[in-house]
Amino acid sequence: MKLTPKEIVELHGFNNLTKSLSFNMFDICYTRTQEEREAYINYIDEVYSADRLQKILSHVTEIIGAHILNIAKQDYEPQGASVTMLVSEGPVHEAKPEHFEESPGPIPQGSFVVGTLDKSHITVHTYPEYHPTAGISTFRADIDVSTCGEISPLKALNYLIHSFETDVMTIDYRVRGFTRDVTGHKLFIDHDINSIQNYIPDDVQEYYDMIDVNVYQENIFHTKCKLRNFDLNNYLFGYTKDTLSKEEQETIARQIKLEMDEIFYGKNISRDI
Repeated sequence: MKLTPKEIVELHGFNNLTKSLSFNMFDICYTRTQEEREAYINYIDEVYSADRLQKILSHVTEIIGAHILNIAKQDYEPQGASVTMLVSEGPVHEAKPEHFEESPGPIPQGSFVVGTLDKSHITVHTYPEYHPTAGISTFRADIDVSTCGEISPLKALNYLIHSFETDVMTIDYRVRGFTRDVTGHKLFIDHDINSIQNYIPDDVQEYYDMIDVNVYQENIFHTKCKLRNFDLNNYLFGYTKDTLSKEEQETIARQIKLEMDEIFYGKNISRDI
């Protein structure tokens, strides 16, 4: 979705505004045994490996119209991955192929990819985990897209939503700093926005219950999303609900819905289920 400019203004030098998008997604699964929990973690690590995350972030870079300067990525032991990219608004001719870096060697715990831009960056970190006794396993991915200049991370939001299996999302967007016009007048934001929901397509919004918490005077915008329709089969790992008794189905459904509510509202809720 195209950002709406507040007004056409001639700037003094480079646009110094920093636009930061933080996208956190959560996938929830019911895993009955230790073997199922370990299998779920292995599945997540395979589907969202550092190589796969790098491809996602590279496409994000294309969507926002940036250029990759540097990439660092890592698959962790026993689980998780990270990628980081540095990017630039325009091509940087002095950036040579040998500047491409991949972090060598194993690093304990998790995985990551980092991409760097010219004063801008894109990162993703994954966090698979499971409850030791309740049968709940979760996967969290934290994606941060921070840009300066004319490029905007909001353009990639729809693609990011579709790139992950998402039951709960929390999305934060903030414009920081200021830039100046030719008269020296400060500009603290350069486009109109009143909600992150404006950048989520209607067909996606139909699937989620959504809450906004916005601080307009600080250019801070926050949206939380929870999947609206519930199908127990989508939360069972390796089997379907018709293999369970009705009582088992109801108990598991309550556990999963409770987990979703606690993540969505950011607090523990009574587990008298």
